[in-house]
Amino acid sequence: MNLLRKILFPFAVLYGFITSIRNFLFDKGILKSTSFNIPVIAVGNLSVGGTGKTPQIEYLIRLLSDRYKVATLSRGYKRKSEGFVLASSSSSAEILGDEPFQFYQKFPNVQVAVDADRTNGIIQLLSQNEKPQVVLLDDAYQHRKVKAGFYILLSSYGDLYADDFMLPTGNLRESRSGANRTNIVIVTKCPKDLSDAAQTEIRLKLKLTCSQQIYFTFIDYDDSIYGENKKIAVNEIKSESKLLIAGIAKPTPFFDYLKNENDECLTFPDHHNFSDSDLELIQSKAGNKKIITTEKDYVRLKDSKLASQLYYLPIKSTFINHQQNFDATILEYVKLNSEFSS
Repeated sequence: MNLLRKILFPFAVLYGFITSIRNFLFDKGILKSTSFNIPVIAVGNLSVGGTGKTPQIEYLIRLLSDRYKVATLSRGYKRKSEGFVLASSSSSAEILGDEPFQFYQKFPNVQVAVDADRTNGIIQLLSQNEKPQVVLLDDAYQHRKVKAGFYILLSSYGDLYADDFMLPTGNLRESRSGANRTNIVIVTKCPKDLSDAAQTEIRLKLKLTCSQQIYFTFIDYDDSIYGENKKIAVNEIKSESKLLIAGIAKPTPFFDYLKNENDECLTFPDHHNFSDSDLELIQSKAGNKKIITTEKDYVRLKDSKLASQLYYLPIKSTFINHQQNFDATILEYVKLNSEFSS
């Protein structure tokens, strides 16, 4: 694979040139970006693959939803529907996509919508009887037809965009210079004990401007797993023989947190739609053992024949330091750009 990526280097240069021209046209106003009169916060990344967008969106929901009417707007990757869809009691992971359906189930007081056309998605949200006061755009950093009021760029520790290259040689969707558009960079999936010196080294490597802020977070796992009306402490389940399954971009930390030497791990592609044959395979591997998966996979599997054995492990994004500064920055942006006061 590494050799193939090197062979494809000329295509990476061409792809980088095309995306740079596109960004230039948006920057100069030749291609149209639509702004809105409510706070719009875009969360995304420069690279493909998992940087922790879902837990970051959930963090923002928790921060804002007690003060404002919040809506999330996602593309709805791999959903079996088209156009604008607003989540309702009849929705499913197939209709919304796994991550939006997860938002809908966890946060009933939040409007959850999907639309590949984010401009139309926001227009449709604002046409509802219950209009949102804040819109959170999930994975929309390159969706420049909407001009968000605030940008949060995520980059994984150990896989920083500053060390990466354009697709298909590397994993970047656009040039590293795309980071210039962001207000905040969050380095995700850090070690919990990341030192101040290491943080400073990363800050210097990313070459942020004086107006840009940087924060460091780690993935914090829950101390319990959850099934349908069931809850078990992680320290109880770790020693038990079980089957672990994951259909996420980087499942190793999830497996490492739960597994023992007798456990079997099954990995599926990110956003995987589980087929009947997949369910048969999982059931045959599990036997009578518990099946533990990620929260994102759980929403696609909870209504399957695996339900009685199925559990999930929630995660959240936790700041190593300066969380209050981050919260204050977001709240100040929303307050200054909203007709509503908190």
